[in-house]
Amino acid sequence: MKPKILLVEDDLTLRDTLTYNLERQGYEVIATGDGRQALTLARERLPNLLILDLMLPGIDGLEVCRILRRETTVPILMLTARSREVDKVSGLEVGADDYVTKPFSMRELLARVRAQLRRAEFAQEEITTAREEQRLVFDDLVIDLARCEVSLRGQVVRLKPKEYELLLFLAQNKNVALSRDLILERVWGWDFDGESRTVDVHVRWLREKIEDDPAQPTRIVTVRGVGYRFEE
Repeated sequence: MKPKILLVEDDLTLRDTLTYNLERQGYEVIATGDGRQALTLARERLPNLLILDLMLPGIDGLEVCRILRRETTVPILMLTARSREVDKVSGLEVGADDYVTKPFSMRELLARVRAQLRRAEFAQEEITTAREEQRLVFDDLVIDLARCEVSLRGQVVRLKPKEYELLLFLAQNKNVALSRDLILERVWGWDFDGESRTVDVHVRWLREKIEDDPAQPTRIVTVRGVGYRFEE
């Protein structure tokens, strides 16, 4: 899919020139010269990058940037005819990721566009990786560590706190036979004053919630004379 760029520039000649060159690079370009319409298009079309002129009729570029930064993390490349440092800093302070001062070369602009899209792609990959690292996936059973939540076939499974802790401990030690005493120590704590039958009861409850046939479990299996093993 082509990266989508929202171009906001009120100078028609420059807008057409930028659109032509960006499309030649393989980008999909949505163009407007109005700040209010830019807000609408950004919310509806969800661009991968925003090229935003500082001086716009109605709502100026700074205000557009300020509003959108509260709503989205889309990269914003600001175009400005003002070369004063204070003007550039103002753009960065309201949320712009980079700026280009007019007049600029098309080569420089395209390089900055590519750089911002690369950064956004890397950031998204890092977010995706972080989310995946916080999830244990066993076919249609998913344990979301960040949310302390379990889902089966896309539906949330309502677990009591100890049920969740038990399932997590078993899953983190998948394919390993775990004794009832070890499970008690790690899930309930070494100072727990109950019996090992507590483990059996909680395993039965878990099986009723995550097994297709609790009487013939395939995920949490019994290891005779030892305890239980979570099958991947």
